[in-house]
Amino acid sequence: MGTVMPKKYSGKIKDFIQWFEIPVLDINRAVQFYNDIYEMDMKVVQTFNHSMAFFPTNNGVGGSLVQGNGCIPTENGTLVYLNGRNDLNNILKRVEDAGGRVVLEKTLINKESGYFALFMDTEGNKLALHSNN
Repeated sequence: MGTVMPKKYSGKIKDFIQWFEIPVLDINRAVQFYNDIYEMDMKVVQTFNHSMAFFPTNNGVGGSLVQGNGCIPTENGTLVYLNGRNDLNNILKRVEDAGGRVVLEKTLINKESGYFALFMDTEGNKLALHSNN
């Protein structure tokens, strides 16, 4: 008698990212930082034992800043690439004025993939920006 082997999923997943959370120590400071660099207006909400602020989105992947038990910022964890819009330099130039630090300036990946840059936010998280131009 043979054993039953589980079937592998044969379809392709459209997007592997469904949601992301960026851990923060000071939700108000973090909200101010991301509001400044993206020129937007995130609001803080209380959910159970956490404070959260949601990145505005119409379609696609959403995410939030989150403060609470177990939310520990790090520069050594998973690297999240945020949308750099048409030219990531427009956002990157506001990082230091908002209290963050640019780690790697706009860098070409290749013509097909576009550009990326790295920065540290006010909470100690290392994040990336990506744009096609």
